[in-house]
Amino acid sequence: MKRKQLPPRHFKRHPRAAEWTITDTMNVSKPDSSFASNTPQGAILVNRAWVGVVDFHGTNVYLISPSSLEEVRRMKRPLLSFTLLSLLMSLGCAWTTPGCTIADSSLLSNISYYIPFCPLAPGLQFFASCSHVNDLAQTLAVLPSRLEALCLQGTVQVLSANAFGRFPILKLLRLQLGPIRVTSGAFQGVTQLQHLFFEHPAPCCLSLFLPADALQPFGLLRSLSFEGYCLNSSHSIQLPLSLSHLTMRHSCMTDLQELKELFPSLVPDSSPIGSSSSWSPFLEVLDLSANLQLRQVDARALQGLQLHSLRLESTPLNAGELLGTGLLHLDSLSLVDTGIKKLPRDVTANFELCALDLGRNQIQSIEDDDLPGCHSLEHLNLHANSLHALPTRFFSALPQLQRLNLSMNQLGPTLVLPAGPVSSNLSMLDLSLNGLRALPARAFFSLPQLQELWLGGNNISHLSSEMLGGLRWLKTLDLNWNQIKVLEPGWLASLPALTSLTLLGTHIENFSGRLLQGPQQLSHLQLGAWEFLTLYNPWPSTLLSLELRAEIVEFKFSLREAFLSLENLALQAYWVLPPPTNTTFHFPSLRHFTLRGCPSIFSSHHTYGLFPQLPLLEHLHFWSDPQEIEHVQLSGLPRLRVLELGDVTGFYPSNQMKLEEILMEVPQLEVLALSNVNLEDLSVSSFRDLRFLRLLLLNSERVLGLNRSLQELIPQMPQYVYFSDVIFKCQCENSWVEPWAARTPNTFVYGLENSICMVNGSDRSKTPFLSFLSAYCLDDLEFQSFLTSFTLVLLLTSFALLGGPNWPWLHHLWALCRAWWLKMGGWHHRSHYVYDVFISYCGQDQAWVLAELIPALEKPFPDGEGLRLCLPERDFGVGQDRIDAMASSMESSRATLCVLSRHALGSPWSNLELRLATYHMVAKPGTARLLLLFLEPIDRRQLCGYHRLARWLQQEDYLDFPKRSVDWEAFWSKLRKRLRKAVQEREA
Repeated sequence: MKRKQLPPRHFKRHPRAAEWTITDTMNVSKPDSSFASNTPQGAILVNRAWVGVVDFHGTNVYLISPSSLEEVRRMKRPLLSFTLLSLLMSLGCAWTTPGCTIADSSLLSNISYYIPFCPLAPGLQFFASCSHVNDLAQTLAVLPSRLEALCLQGTVQVLSANAFGRFPILKLLRLQLGPIRVTSGAFQGVTQLQHLFFEHPAPCCLSLFLPADALQPFGLLRSLSFEGYCLNSSHSIQLPLSLSHLTMRHSCMTDLQELKELFPSLVPDSSPIGSSSSWSPFLEVLDLSANLQLRQVDARALQGLQLHSLRLESTPLNAGELLGTGLLHLDSLSLVDTGIKKLPRDVTANFELCALDLGRNQIQSIEDDDLPGCHSLEHLNLHANSLHALPTRFFSALPQLQRLNLSMNQLGPTLVLPAGPVSSNLSMLDLSLNGLRALPARAFFSLPQLQELWLGGNNISHLSSEMLGGLRWLKTLDLNWNQIKVLEPGWLASLPALTSLTLLGTHIENFSGRLLQGPQQLSHLQLGAWEFLTLYNPWPSTLLSLELRAEIVEFKFSLREAFLSLENLALQAYWVLPPPTNTTFHFPSLRHFTLRGCPSIFSSHHTYGLFPQLPLLEHLHFWSDPQEIEHVQLSGLPRLRVLELGDVTGFYPSNQMKLEEILMEVPQLEVLALSNVNLEDLSVSSFRDLRFLRLLLLNSERVLGLNRSLQELIPQMPQYVYFSDVIFKCQCENSWVEPWAARTPNTFVYGLENSICMVNGSDRSKTPFLSFLSAYCLDDLEFQSFLTSFTLVLLLTSFALLGGPNWPWLHHLWALCRAWWLKMGGWHHRSHYVYDVFISYCGQDQAWVLAELIPALEKPFPDGEGLRLCLPERDFGVGQDRIDAMASSMESSRATLCVLSRHALGSPWSNLELRLATYHMVAKPGTARLLLLFLEPIDRRQLCGYHRLARWLQQEDYLDFPKRSVDWEAFWSKLRKRLRKAVQEREA
C-alpha cells in the first residue's frame, strides 16, 4: 500500500528549536538541542497548534500541523488507526533487522553464550553485529543511528561516499566484507571513530584499495587494523596523528620498506608535522604478525619510526635484522613462533627492551653468556620452549625482571630454581604444565617479592608450609589440576597475604576450613575434586567468592554463621548433600549464585528446604535436569535482576514448565534467559508484573507458541527479545508476531527470520516460520465470518426497525451504528482526541493535584502512567473564553476525572465542569468516560443530578482517597488501572 507523502508546508520550526534545520519534508534534524534530550523515544508532544513526535532513535523531532493530521484523516485508507500508526512508524524505522544482532554491551555477559557478536572495545555501549551483508545501503538504512559500534560481515565490493554518515557517534567499525574498494569520502561524517578494522577470517590476502585521503575524517582514530588483506594497489595513505595502534596481519608484505610506501607519515621526514619530539611515540603498537612472506629488511627501512611495541609473531623475519631498521626506540618486542633457538641478546641490548615475548619457539637451554644484554627486561615470556633448566645467574643477570612465564616447559620432575639476590623484584612466576612432582623446601626463598605463583597442570601430590616458605607477600596461588590428595595442617602458614587460592581438579575428598588458616585476608577460593568433596568447618569469615566442583558435594557443618560475607557462590555437582535437617543454608550477603547440575535448592518439594531466603541476591544462573527446573520456586529474592534457567542434560523435558509460577515473586527482574525448559506457550500472565525486564532470551525451545494475550504487553515489552534456535508452532495464533517484530519501535527482536515452525512434535518439515505466517495467516477467516454475519443481521434488523413506529430510542441506536460504521471506515472520532484525561478540580485542591495526582499520571512509566492530561490553568489559552475552552477540552479528552471535595462542591466552576461532563456522557454516549475521585467522605446525594449520575456511572467509576498512607500505593494502582481502562475503551 503506497503511503501518501505530506507536502513541505505542513512542517516548520518549533519556537523552542531555533537551531533546527529542515532537511526534507519528513525530517527536522536536531544537532544540538535540549528540547527532546530527556524525552522518551517515540513520545508524542502536543500543544494547541502543533504535534511533535520524537523518533525512536532519539535523534530527530518531527512537527506536524493539525492540517496535516486532517489531511491524513481524509486519505483513502481502510482504517484511520492504521494510517496514524503507519505515519508514526515511518518516522522511526523498526528495530528488527534481519541478520543483525543489536544489543547493549552491559548485556553481553548474558547473551554471548547464545548469540554471536563481534569483539568490542571497552567503554562502548550500544552496538550492532550484522552477517551475510550483500546490500550495504539497505542494511545500514534499518539500523539505529545512535550506534557506537558496528560489525559487518558479508560481501560488498565498493564502499561508496558517505556510506556510514547515518552514525555520527560511531566509535568502532569492524568490516569483514571480502575484496573491497574504498572510495574517497566513504567515511565522511564518522568523525568520532576510534577503531577501524578491515578483517578477513581466512589466512589469505584479499584485494583492498584505500585512497590516500580515506582516513582524513578521523581526528580521533586510535586503532587501525588490516587482517587478511593486500594493499599493494594503495599508496601514500595519510594516517591520522591520533593513531596509536597499527595492525597488518596475514598480508602480502615481503619487505618492511613497504610500510613507508603505504604510510609515508610513519617516519618524521615525510610527516606533515616535523616539530614533534624525537622521543614522543607516534605509534604505541605495530603488529606485523602472521606475514609469512616477510623476510627482507632494507637498511634504514623504518628510519625515525617512534614505536613502543613491535609484534612479529609467526613471521620468518630474522630478529637480528631489526638492528638495521632505523627504529629510534622500542620497549616491547614479540617474536612468538618465529623459530628462535637462542635469546636475541643483541636486539634486547640495542633497544634496552622492557618486554620480550619468545613463546612457542625452540629455545631448549639458556646459557650464562646469553644474559648480559637482557638486564633491562621487566617482562619475559618463554612459554612452550622445551626448557630443562635455568642458568645459575638467571635472576642475578635480570635485576629488573617482574613477570616471568615458564609454562609448558620441562623443568620437572623436581623444581630447581637458580639462586639469586634476596632483593629480586620478580612478582609473577608461571610454572604451569612443567611435569613437576615435588617442590623442595623453601623452593622460592630467592623470590621474596613474589605475588602470583601459578603451578597448575603439574603432578604435585604433597604440599607443606616448608615448600612455600619465604612467600610472605604472595597474593595468588594456583594449584589447579594436580595430584594433591592430602594437605597438611598449617600448609598456608607462611602465606599471610594470600587472597586467592584455586584447587580445582584435585583428589582431595575431605576438606576442612582449618586448612585455610594462616592467610589473614583470603577472599577467593576454588575447590574441586573428581568424585566426592566433603566440607568441614570452620571457614574464614573473609571469604567473598567460593566455587565448588565435584560429582557429590556434602556439607558436614551448619552454615548459619559460616559465610556471612560471601557475595559469589558457584556450585557444580550432580548432587548436593545438605547439612543436618535442623539447620539451613544462610548467605545474607550473597549477590551472585551459579548452580550447574545441582538439584534445585529452591524447589518447593525439597526435603531439606535449602536456601530459604537470599535477600541481596541479584544474579541467579541455574542449569539442572528438567525435573528440577520444573519445580523451581523463587521466594525471598526481592532484588533478583538476572535469572538464567537451562537444562544441563540437553534432553527435551517431558513436562511443561509454568513460567508464571516461577516469576511470581521477582518484581525487579531485568534479564531472563531460558534454555530448553519446555515452555510450550508464552502468555501475558508470565510477564504481567515484570515492569523492569530489559532482556528476554529463549534458546533451544521446541514447538513454542506465543499466545495472543501477549499483545497486551507490547508497549511494555522488554527492550531486547532474542530467539535462538527456537522452533515455533505452525498456527495462525502467532500471526501477530510478524507485524509486531517488523514495526515495533520499543523492542529489538532477533532470530525470527531463521526460525522454523512445526505443526506438532512429529512434524519434521522445517517450514520457515515467517513464510508460514505470510502464506496462511494473511486473513483471520473466523473474524471475517463474524463480521459478515454480524453485518447481515444488523442490516436486516435496521430495515425492520425503519419500517416500524418512530420510537425515541431509535435515534440513539442509529447514532451508535453510525459511529461504529464510521470507525470501521477510518472516520472515527478518535482523531479529534488531543488529551487522554481532563482534570477538574477547585482552587483549594490545586496543591494536592499538582504535587500528588499529576506526577502519578503524567510522568512516563514506571514512575507514572504517561497519560496526556489537560489542566485548565496550564492548557487553556491566554484570553480564551473559559467556558468555550472547558467544553472544547472535554470533547478532546477521552476521559474526565473530577476531583471532588467539600470545597469543590461549593465552587461554581467545579459544578459547571461536572455538569458538562455529565452532559457529554448522556448526550453523546460512547465518546467519553467520567470518573469521580473523592478526597474526603461526601454524601453522594449532594452531587448534582445524582440519580442521573448513578444511572450512567459504574461502581468502579467512584474512587475514594484513603486516609491512611499505607493504603496509598493500592489506591494509585487502582486509579491508574481504571484510567488506563477508560482510555483503552475510547481507543477501541
